[in-house]
Amino acid sequence: MNDPRYLVAGCKSWNRRVFDERLQHLPGEWHFISSQDDLSLARIEQLNPSILFFLHWSWKVPEAIFSRFECVCFHMTDVPYGRGGSPLQNLIIRGHRETRLSALRMNAAMDAGPVYLKRPLSLEGGAEEIFLRANELSADMIEEILRTHPQPVEQEGPVVVFPRRRPDESRVPSQLSLGQLHDFIRMLDADGYPTAFLDYGDYRLKLSRSSLKDGRIHADVTITLKPKDTP
Repeated sequence: MNDPRYLVAGCKSWNRRVFDERLQHLPGEWHFISSQDDLSLARIEQLNPSILFFLHWSWKVPEAIFSRFECVCFHMTDVPYGRGGSPLQNLIIRGHRETRLSALRMNAAMDAGPVYLKRPLSLEGGAEEIFLRANELSADMIEEILRTHPQPVEQEGPVVVFPRRRPDESRVPSQLSLGQLHDFIRMLDADGYPTAFLDYGDYRLKLSRSSLKDGRIHADVTITLKPKDTP
């Protein structure tokens, strides 16, 4: 009897790292993809995986795939609260310090599928630190799913949908407290995300690596010329 096949999809470097260090060593035959072009129905049919796991994926998964194969994604909210885009930023800007990572079965509605598992996840630290923490927790949950074979359960409770944030929303708002400013900087501090910024004259000040201590914020500031099309 052939070993079961599994496919892991992730578009961030830390997704590939957890695959190389942990997931590919689990029982079965494991494959990894990192781009939208690799996620074709023809290739999925050729691999014929038992389950597809989506760790951090920036593109829509075709219905032809999730309707024929078991597709599990990981969403950083206690669904049905927080369905939708930019969950980490939307949680932090609403004052949350902790959340739950939900393993969902994909269906046609965004983040509305039945739930396999939920596990607590701290929202302390910068965005990339949180993503790394969620990445390791996702690997733990994949191991648990393969070990225990939980049946997904339909979501219950009030639905709250988060809007996907736009790059221009990374401009630091006025009248923030120090704590709110620290949270605003850290929630955007990850590779591939639009950094918190302020404009001063002809310059753009990009803020990262925020640390709040003793009533003061220490942060890295990168100064560039402001984009020409900026009012």
